[in-house]
Amino acid sequence: MLIYNGTVHPMDGPVIPQGYVRLEGKKVAEVGEMSHCPTPGPDDLDAAGGHIVPGFVDAHCHLGMFGNAVGFEGDDGNEATDPCTPHLRAIDGVNPQDHCFEEARQGGVTTVLTGPGSANPIAGQFAALKTNGRWVEEGLLKAPAAMKFALGENPKSVYNERKETPTTRMATAAIIRENLAKAQEYQDKLAKADEDPESDPPDLDVRLEALVPVVQRTLPAHFHAHRADDIATAVRISKEFGLDYVIVHGTEGHLVADLLAQEGVGVITGPNLGDRSKPELIHLTLENPAVLAKAGVKVAICTDHPETPIQYLPLCAAMAVRAGLDEETALAAITSTAAELGGVSRRVGSLTPGKDGDVVVTSGHPLDWQSRVTAVFMDGTRIV
Repeated sequence: MLIYNGTVHPMDGPVIPQGYVRLEGKKVAEVGEMSHCPTPGPDDLDAAGGHIVPGFVDAHCHLGMFGNAVGFEGDDGNEATDPCTPHLRAIDGVNPQDHCFEEARQGGVTTVLTGPGSANPIAGQFAALKTNGRWVEEGLLKAPAAMKFALGENPKSVYNERKETPTTRMATAAIIRENLAKAQEYQDKLAKADEDPESDPPDLDVRLEALVPVVQRTLPAHFHAHRADDIATAVRISKEFGLDYVIVHGTEGHLVADLLAQEGVGVITGPNLGDRSKPELIHLTLENPAVLAKAGVKVAICTDHPETPIQYLPLCAAMAVRAGLDEETALAAITSTAAELGGVSRRVGSLTPGKDGDVVVTSGHPLDWQSRVTAVFMDGTRIV
């Protein structure tokens, strides 16, 4: 399949004003200028002067976890009965038949990181999915893809209503520390049992089993944090335990952008299209991604679906451009950088030969709100 006669945004190199992308099987095979384009066949796609970009990546959402228009029956995003639930797996809660998956595809969003919400200090395991599977296994890229932690107002509010701990930021952080320390101890006991046949392994603990990869740095920690002090707590805990981590939301990141740059931590910003629905969003601003990026922080942009409907991911990036973010940096924030911070850049996020054949064609620049998605390819097959 040849997609030709368009402005190509490879995301791993300069924009090609007039170029093509060739797909072979399920992969990207070739990207180049029209002067080197193979002769198109009758089944190939003329982009008609539009733009050719990688499939969009939403690095943080809850797609399929909160059912579309079905209320409590489809509400599987928060197990708000226990503040420590690292053993919960998104793959057991996602409903790929949710209508919003189709809206994601129509909007060019081909990959998402989705999972449990932020009711619990330790919420559970996110999964990276393509948006075209009929059941999870068909679209699965990586599971677990990250361990979700939450700081700040959400855990406080949930457990205050239940009159249980944690009702303060101190208790939220303490629960996270306690269980990471237990995971380290559990890991040491497992290692000792492997080394010494006469040593008994610890009794199975599914919560600690799930956290061991986090303290081993083989599973990233994604910290829900809006306020600057909560962001600092996420950094503090991550440094104490040597975690591989990312800040999610980072609403007040613009207040500490230089400090985040010094720490070298990436931020998945958003949702940035919405109201200030709770106190910790008081400093919400569309300028946040631009301020962070200018300070040298790696920035992705997410919808946090259903907070912002998944199909409006490019609009979220466009609004960040309007607020000062460089256009190509904004496009990277929903493609290559999003894939990098989501841990799936080996497969998606750029039009690099050998990566998955996930390609979106738009009538104009993908961040122009008047542009339309005219074609979507996933794994080399046209689906829109």
